[in-house]
Amino acid sequence: MKPPLKKRVPKPRNPFVALAAQRRAGPHGKPASAQRQLDKRELKQRLAED
Repeated sequence: MKPPLKKRVPKPRNPFVALAAQRRAGPHGKPASAQRQLDKRELKQRLAED
């Protein structure tokens, strides 16, 4: 008769990983396309003033 198989216990998760990931996240900036559009509008305004 074979001995019963051992159940594998999963490794415990590192509790510091979630905290570190939250700290790393900063404020979201505007996308590059929005910044380009803003620059384009400002340039048009400056050229119109002259």
